[in-house]
Amino acid sequence: MSQATVILITLVIYKIILIGFGLWAERRVKDNTDFFVGGRELGPVVTAVSFSASASSAWALLGLSGAAFIMGLSVLWILIGIIISLVITWLWIAPRMFHISHEKGFITLTDFITYDLKGKALSLSLILSAVVIVISFIFYVAAQFQGAGQTFATNFDMSLSSSILIGGLVIVAYTMLGGFWAVSLTDTLQGILMALGAFLLATMAVIEVGGFGALKDGLLAVVTPDQLSMTGGNVGLMAIGLIMGLLSVGLGMLGQPHLLNRFMALKSAESLPIAQTIGIGWYLLVYICMILLGFCGHILVPDIANPEGLFFRLTQDLFPLIIGGILTAAVLSAIMSTADSQLLVIASVISHDLKLEKIIKNRGLLISRLIMVATSLLAIAVAIFLPEAIFSRVLFAWNAIGAAFGPIVICRLAGMKLSDASVPLAISVGFFGTVILYLMPNMPGDFGERFLPFFTSIVLLWLMRRK
Repeated sequence: MSQATVILITLVIYKIILIGFGLWAERRVKDNTDFFVGGRELGPVVTAVSFSASASSAWALLGLSGAAFIMGLSVLWILIGIIISLVITWLWIAPRMFHISHEKGFITLTDFITYDLKGKALSLSLILSAVVIVISFIFYVAAQFQGAGQTFATNFDMSLSSSILIGGLVIVAYTMLGGFWAVSLTDTLQGILMALGAFLLATMAVIEVGGFGALKDGLLAVVTPDQLSMTGGNVGLMAIGLIMGLLSVGLGMLGQPHLLNRFMALKSAESLPIAQTIGIGWYLLVYICMILLGFCGHILVPDIANPEGLFFRLTQDLFPLIIGGILTAAVLSAIMSTADSQLLVIASVISHDLKLEKIIKNRGLLISRLIMVATSLLAIAVAIFLPEAIFSRVLFAWNAIGAAFGPIVICRLAGMKLSDASVPLAISVGFFGTVILYLMPNMPGDFGERFLPFFTSIVLLWLMRRK
């Protein structure tokens, strides 16, 4: 049996399971509260693992390992920034978001951001939120579909466009059927597969290299001085900019709608400590393993043309056929776990936040599902006709959304009384500031687009707050 056959059988079984989850979850979906936050009945394990899997996406397994290969030791600043933001998110944001959303009945992050606004400020904030989420998530989902295409193209004799189309249709199918229930359950399965795949592959790579001592000696022999530097060879202000830029990658986590709504869906406050432990532990395991994999790649496959294909290359080199099929399914898990959550958020923004469900009465669920189909087709088109590196595309969307909503989340949860005018202004500064700086020449660590819009929004919110 060929490797392609084993991988195909594994993926078919896996996709049947996902569709089964969708059919089961469909019976529990009666209205948009069920569809978008699972009736607020999520347990701690599902909450934590689905959060982690949705936050990580293809860039954790493919992009981060590739970045570690290219950047060397300076990639550790990304890990540190992610961990800091992760601790803030789980230990500070999560309990506060849980209580306020249950108390006030919030279904989406936009509900929370705009809950005390009135008149033009409310209308403008809702429209801006929809624009930010739809534009950013289309590019984000396109990156996931592109990762799926690379997975199929690496293992089968298929065109990239056909691969993207197949992966996209499967994701839409189970998400459209079961909504948040299906997304959370499948994300949990996918998160377990991702963690298992990351751990097994990194462990085998370190063993193949000869252990951590041999890895250190091997890196000293083959990498460049810049890759051995924590500042990537930069000095002075350039070094500070690089460090700040890489640390700021984690800031995006503080404003992601598809992550924060997990806290809205959590069943009880008593479940939080378990969810916090699992969520932080999952992240540490997967991210450390992928950075190690990137470092091992310098010794095991120094001539690899596309570092974002390192995961696939080492899977083929280090494992037998069956395990290789399972690990390939882990990559698709990473892709699906983020794309499904983001499609659900786009549907919630247009159907719930923009009140389309009220305009077309008794058709809220139908409208939400049709929006998901239309968005998916657009994301598929972007992935096929506007390809770009997964790592850079995901980080752009991640930074743009985080800068648009993260400062408002922090200020509201800190008890700051925001003025009506400051909310739409903060959304605009965060999002459009990120877009403008993204289009300009790169700074070390992309410091401008990752930190400046976020920081500027917080300052504006504080200056314009109600006394």
